[in-house]
Amino acid sequence: MKNIETEEDELRPEYDLSTLRVRRLGPGRKRFGDVVRLDPDVAEAFPDADSVNEALRSLIGVTKENRDDSLPTKGDA
Repeated sequence: MKNIETEEDELRPEYDLSTLRVRRLGPGRKRFGDVVRLDPDVAEAFPDADSVNEALRSLIGVTKENRDDSLPTKGDA
């Protein structure tokens, strides 16, 4: 096996990063994508993110259809 050389640590000893925690949520975190938090009872209904997206797209489609059906047509005026 190869001998792996360890790099010298350039971090000053007074910086203790052992308790560092990465912010996953909140205004102070870096943006890696949108996060939507579901209530536990809603989350139980969906096994994964794809099924949530599928259900929401279906609901969007039904909403658009209902909205379009309620618009008057040229002959209704």
